[in-house]
Amino acid sequence: MSTNPAAEPVRWLNPDEERAWRAYRRVMVAVSTGTARDLAALGLSEPDYEVLSTLSERPDHTSGLGEQADKMGWSRSRLSRHATRMEARGLLRRTPDPSDGRGCLLTLTAQGLAALEEAAPTHVESVRRHFIDRLTPQDLTAIERIARRLAAPAPISDEQEAVGP
Repeated sequence: MSTNPAAEPVRWLNPDEERAWRAYRRVMVAVSTGTARDLAALGLSEPDYEVLSTLSERPDHTSGLGEQADKMGWSRSRLSRHATRMEARGLLRRTPDPSDGRGCLLTLTAQGLAALEEAAPTHVESVRRHFIDRLTPQDLTAIERIARRLAAPAPISDEQEAVGP
């Protein structure tokens, strides 16, 4: 809570905004819980699957830790800790990054690729069951439009622009 007397008053959510926010949160939890449960039955977490699938798309199945963290929206330290656990399970290999003395490269192992190939059909079916097949083509188009809008940088308010970061 701000103790700054010059702070702008809080713009509380009106009832329509509150309902929309809570609905969004319920959808995110329901879809994520369902897909996570289905992956867990295969011994993978959602973050495991995200790391494996994004590495599988890279040349030589390799990515720099920082680049991978940025792609996933994670901090480098969070991904580093997760990668350590995945490496212990044989899903990926970490090697020093020759272009970044402090960084490392993450490489999908044959075991990791096999785990991904085994999990992919289940994951796609889970995404269909918990999300895609419950929506119309128009709903999917609207979600894409909304996602693009939310992924864009937030506009800077007049006050933020005047004061700076």
